[in-house]
Amino acid sequence: MKRVRAISLFSGGLDSILATRLVMAQDIDVVAVQFVTPFFHYDILANVEQHRRDMLEKYGINVMVQDISEDYIKLLHNPAHGFGKNFNPCIDCKIMMFEKAREMLGELQASFLISGEVLGQRPMSQRRDTLNLIERDSRTRSLLLRPLSALLMPETEAERAGLVDRSQLLKMNGRSRSPQLALAARYGITDFPAPAGGCVLADPILSRRIKEMYRVDSGLSSSKISVADIRSLLLGRQFILPGGGWLIVGRDERENGMLHDLAQPEDAVLLMEDWPGPTAVLKRISERYADSAALEDDLRNVAAIVIRLGRKRPAGKKEAEVSCTLGEKKELFIAEPLLDELFYDWRLS
Repeated sequence: MKRVRAISLFSGGLDSILATRLVMAQDIDVVAVQFVTPFFHYDILANVEQHRRDMLEKYGINVMVQDISEDYIKLLHNPAHGFGKNFNPCIDCKIMMFEKAREMLGELQASFLISGEVLGQRPMSQRRDTLNLIERDSRTRSLLLRPLSALLMPETEAERAGLVDRSQLLKMNGRSRSPQLALAARYGITDFPAPAGGCVLADPILSRRIKEMYRVDSGLSSSKISVADIRSLLLGRQFILPGGGWLIVGRDERENGMLHDLAQPEDAVLLMEDWPGPTAVLKRISERYADSAALEDDLRNVAAIVIRLGRKRPAGKKEAEVSCTLGEKKELFIAEPLLDELFYDWRLS
């Protein structure tokens, strides 16, 4: 007889690990799907196979990684249910992921979905009314099993059909972690992430940068904001310049390298080639500058900032040469360090 298969929406956190293992304990074949975007779990994409091996070795869970970055970037322009405290569209995020998992049921020959949500654990996205709303809008009602709180919820189709034994499910409720820790101990799971929001969009500083890019008057449409743009926003020092330019300046060698790699053909890259200092990227030149004079002024300001934030120069030598590469064009600026008080107010964060 063919084994029943389910799809688990897997975050890598303890709740999703336990929900997956609880259903696996009923001899159900579970494929754990882990969605990634530039806002959460994106580093997994650097070595997906290693991550899959780690999850199998640590937790005995077979993980499939799915990159949903492009759709998620579009979602942020107008989430139907709004944002949380910062720029986090938690409800619409869940709806999108549940929809995508539902669409995979046929492809993976799975019968139902699993989520690690616990009733009452999170004030915004795990209230009973919100859980019902998410099921309704993602069209997963009766398909979605929440094993950790199942006994506090209506039976799903999988339970009614006898695919899952409801008596082996749980009734966790609220924010206490004691039940999860006890269940983890029962399964011999000791190495798991600390309970914390891993989403960049819930971070008060980083989310402010992203929200700024999504402003109506930022000059960028949903079709033009890219994964590289978002990843750049998570690096370095950020400035909005007097001429309207968006500047990112690396804080160390690692960030300098990442900014250089993430720079797009429409970005200007400025650095000192003959002296240690930061890499600076002025984003989306053609979209943020209608006035060539404003662009020239901002480029000179950037050159002066690069010198100011570079390694201290020898006594008596204030000026330095900064190269500026924009597409196929390269220009050199000779400048002195910009005084801190002149660009302090330009900082975004």
